[in-house]
Amino acid sequence: MKKSIFKFLNVVAFSFVVISLTTSCGSDEPPIIIEEPTSEVIKNLNSGVMNGSLDEDFTLNASTIYNLNSSFIVESGATLTIPAGTTIQAANGGTDVYIAVLKGGKIDVQGTESSPVLMSSASGNSGDWGGLTICGEASTSAGADAEAEVGGFIYGGSNDADNSGSINYLIIKGTGAQINADSQYNGISLYAVGSGTTIRNIAVLNGADDGIEFFGGTVSVTNIFLENNEDDSIDWTEGWNGTVDNAYISHTIEDFSTVFEGDKVNGNPKFNNITAISTVGGTALQFKKQSGATITGLSLTGYDTSIDMKDGGPLANVIIEGIPADPSLSYTSTAVITAADFPWVDSDVSITTLPLQGTIASKVTLDPSILYKLSSSYIVQAGGELIIPAGTKIQAEAGGTDVYIAILKGAKIDVQGTADSPVVISSTRALGGDWGGLTICGDATTSAGEDAQAEVGGFIYGGSNDTDNSGSIKYLVIKGTGAQINADSQYNGISLYAVGSGTTIENVSVINGADDGVEFFGGTVSATNLYLENNEDDSVDWTEGWNGTLTNTYISHTVAEFSTAFEGDKVNGNPQFVNLTAISTVGGTALQFKKTSGGAITGLHLSGYDVDIDMKDAGALSNVQIDGSDADATLISEEKSKYTLNSGKSATALDISTWSWKSAGL
Repeated sequence: MKKSIFKFLNVVAFSFVVISLTTSCGSDEPPIIIEEPTSEVIKNLNSGVMNGSLDEDFTLNASTIYNLNSSFIVESGATLTIPAGTTIQAANGGTDVYIAVLKGGKIDVQGTESSPVLMSSASGNSGDWGGLTICGEASTSAGADAEAEVGGFIYGGSNDADNSGSINYLIIKGTGAQINADSQYNGISLYAVGSGTTIRNIAVLNGADDGIEFFGGTVSVTNIFLENNEDDSIDWTEGWNGTVDNAYISHTIEDFSTVFEGDKVNGNPKFNNITAISTVGGTALQFKKQSGATITGLSLTGYDTSIDMKDGGPLANVIIEGIPADPSLSYTSTAVITAADFPWVDSDVSITTLPLQGTIASKVTLDPSILYKLSSSYIVQAGGELIIPAGTKIQAEAGGTDVYIAILKGAKIDVQGTADSPVVISSTRALGGDWGGLTICGDATTSAGEDAQAEVGGFIYGGSNDTDNSGSIKYLVIKGTGAQINADSQYNGISLYAVGSGTTIENVSVINGADDGVEFFGGTVSATNLYLENNEDDSVDWTEGWNGTLTNTYISHTVAEFSTAFEGDKVNGNPQFVNLTAISTVGGTALQFKKTSGGAITGLHLSGYDVDIDMKDAGALSNVQIDGSDADATLISEEKSKYTLNSGKSATALDISTWSWKSAGL
């Protein structure tokens, strides 16, 4: 390798060796100047042009915009240093334009968060240029001195700790030029790159092929932002066994939305904290041949297929959250890594809406800055937890019984709304019957027995743990529920199946439900501050021996023929109701009790109902306790079970003037 003694950037540089000679008599002689020729590559670099092969160390100048108009190759023994803030503008020259660091060469990208290095075509459109290729000396199943599909470069050896340099804060745009029918350049291609190489904080946007691809080797990467790379965002083959920590991947282009593609032998690479979001469906994780991986912190949103074992490889090769991959799970989440974690990336895409669908069995946190579209079922299985931060909005399609959210037995929900920023789940029109609703299944007791089957979804519920905890719901507004299941059954706004007393429910509003607002199927859960408006069957319904407490419940009816405030059914678990206000402008029945059901009510205010109490199956009035005494009521003339209360229904109406959150919409 040649060494320049002095280098001056942006001007033609000269190197001098100055030799001072003295005469025998002591007189000074003029110095002899020997000029070392400057290569064309260096001359071009000093003029802001990158082409040819660099065979000596060189540092670019951050104040110069470098024009990459052909191939630029860093030869073995040379190091290319790129300071923070440097811009390399690639010509729209397809496969003729790329940067390659050959085996034995190095690259040192010194970007910072405030001054990343940029490599991009002028337009940043996919396929404009080749990309960055680095060849190392680590092991690969292709063997030592294999030949790369891009450029025919030589890579691979036996030094797994090989060091091809360092990359920090690098943005690459517009890569993926087509080589032939089967091959394209990637944003970054890493051929047998070793673990001594440092790669962190990289972004690859708008690539016509893969964002980053590993061909064997042991290199690891931290903090990757990959957007709209049209084949695979992360691809690996030939036994690569490094680690990727923290990746955010987004897809908004139809037909191009694969997050991972692993191929050939399984080097078992590791992936920690991977968030991938698609607005166009597609396959998330694809594994060919015998490939596999170990993945933790996986969050997939919007993909049609979560796992594809394309060549029938064993699912046991893919370990997700400590267990073999399950293709029935969607692994949906959006909060492990977010775009906000990459403030240094100037993204071309702003994702403001995302689908919410599938089945999850891990912790999932939604993003309040995104409008989620619930177009089918979203099911949280045992061991999973759905976390919904304050201000999150979920738009349910008017898809009837196919659209609902279910929290199964052993799972949890955590709705973190506030008075100023409630969580809203609603159809666009917010009309009764548009969608199903929210169903939660717990492990508390119910007269239906253990492991009973729910009428909605056939979900399993019920056990012996009355303190069971299915999570927490605070400041939630639900609208437009109650889709018809069959002639006898409909979804409710919120269905609580054997939910235990360890569950918290506070400040919940259910508006415009075609069936019940809230229904309890056994269990011991209590709730505080319920607002129930125009739910067309019963505002509060319970059965199977529920015996929790409702504190501060306000019910409003303004739709004719649908105005029952309460319906209790079956055995009497004697639930408690403190401060109950129910007001109707259209008549109807206030409190209905079937079979032997009943309850204890204090602070009752009823207004506008034709019937105060209906003991529909001739149950005893003593089952209904109002302010500590048997209900004081008179049978309505010519009726057998319907009563007017003589007293106990004129408590001061509940003041909900401060419940500003109750009618929040999308």
